[in-house]
Amino acid sequence: MNRPNIVWISTHDINPDLGCYSGVWAGAEYAVTPRLDRLAAEGARFDRAFASAPVCAPARSAIMTGCFPTSIGTMHMRTKAAPPPEVRLLPEYFRRSGYYCTNNWFTDFQVDIPPTVFDDCSRVAHWRNRPNPDTPFFAAFHGMATHESKIYLDDEAFEAVTVNVGAADRHDPASAPLPPYYPDTAVFRRAWARYSDLITEMDHWVGTILDQLEEDGLAETTIVVFWSDHGKGMPRAKRWATEAGLREPLILRWPGVISSGTVRGDLVYTMDLAPTMLRACGLPVPEHMHGVALFGPDGSFVEEPNEYVYGGRDRMDEAEDTSRTVRDQRFRYIRNFHPDRPPMLHTNYPDQLPTWSELRRIAAEEAKQLAFGEPRNLFTDLQRTLVASSKPAEELYDLIQDPHETQNLVPDPAYAADLDRLRDALARWQGRFGDLGLMSEADLIDRWRPAGLPRTTAAPLIVQTPDGLEAQCLTDGASIAWTADPPGPVQDRNPMERAAGNPEMDGRRWHLYSGPVLNDDGERLWFRAWRIGFQPSQETLAPVPAGAEHAT
Repeated sequence: MNRPNIVWISTHDINPDLGCYSGVWAGAEYAVTPRLDRLAAEGARFDRAFASAPVCAPARSAIMTGCFPTSIGTMHMRTKAAPPPEVRLLPEYFRRSGYYCTNNWFTDFQVDIPPTVFDDCSRVAHWRNRPNPDTPFFAAFHGMATHESKIYLDDEAFEAVTVNVGAADRHDPASAPLPPYYPDTAVFRRAWARYSDLITEMDHWVGTILDQLEEDGLAETTIVVFWSDHGKGMPRAKRWATEAGLREPLILRWPGVISSGTVRGDLVYTMDLAPTMLRACGLPVPEHMHGVALFGPDGSFVEEPNEYVYGGRDRMDEAEDTSRTVRDQRFRYIRNFHPDRPPMLHTNYPDQLPTWSELRRIAAEEAKQLAFGEPRNLFTDLQRTLVASSKPAEELYDLIQDPHETQNLVPDPAYAADLDRLRDALARWQGRFGDLGLMSEADLIDRWRPAGLPRTTAAPLIVQTPDGLEAQCLTDGASIAWTADPPGPVQDRNPMERAAGNPEMDGRRWHLYSGPVLNDDGERLWFRAWRIGFQPSQETLAPVPAGAEHAT
């Protein structure tokens, strides 16, 4: 078969707040997103797509591995996990099968990324840099335009990051469709309008990538996927195991295979993208992946791929909390393992954002009302739950009748059967896949790095055979790469790049080892092995074939 190319376009911190989701997601009609609306019209729009976690690094780890974060240890924000040995990052499977794999530029997959994964992971990574125009490619582009931090820039900086949003496309704060759990204040209206302006700016950026595919004559042979990592960067969404924290836009175009105007109402994960892309390209799906392939190489969809979708929140920076959730087509059930802790635990970074500060300010004003012996009246009862000192141990919401999750149905005996069913579904999921979020993080880290020391990948063993250089590594789960580039200085990574796990930049091109390497001209070749969560191995200089001379 002719192998399709793949382009992933992702953004940060948005719900399905795109024009094409009008009538599906409350408030989506407020959006100005012509390019993404057109992309949806040309392919498939998934109306019930969900992240596995409501914050970026755990959510992205699920997308890039096809595995639940709670099962492989990537559920805390942030960490450096040592997943089970069978777990690899998705592009490595494509690279092993001959794809040119690039990432531009954001990573944050909860592991240090070995050079076996991408041919290029940099700010200039692009399919246009592949060595041969006939080489199929997997190219990921991760935009930062909609990250929550951008909402709160000063006016001059905000104008600079939304330079492609014309005056007619600016969103009016007075028309912002605030959900009922937010106070109707200038701070929240301004934040919602700015959030939407950033989405319009992001829509323009998406269009530039789609235009490049057209310019290169590749649009008809490329699967394009657009997704967000999790929900919007505001309270009760990002960092919360709620509908707004986990509900995602997911749009896919595959010309000639998936019909234009396709709409899918199945429950799906962004985690399902890993097995789906492999299956679509005719590659085997590893048995360890938890995601489900949504369609095959002929574009035929799997009906009801997931009876339920699951998710959870764990440590968010210094805020330690644990919640788990399960959703079917109608209900969302949430179990809070620490109901004595407030929903808005102090967390240094978001607590400095204006929407968080606004909630704290109003709560303080209500405390003054109480001090004067007056009844509180600045929040509604629903809004006050955000700043409460505790939360329910269990929550149940009817999302058809109550899309904003305003009425907890746990006490209502009319819903007792649904509550029991979803409790049982959550327990069965945890039993089947495991839940490392329920163990002490200190114990988990000690399992990964005994006595605080990372384990080291064994150096590859290289043997000269009649077919070429063959390599093996004795560390279970290790991948091997080789290079003809001699060792040189390694560029320093800034703190964010180190935290996100960006690969070290040593100026060398590492080739993923997948079989014997010919070296008839006697070139000096170095081999090295990487196991995710371990230190990389020492380098091994390959033997030179008898009679061959070193290249000069």
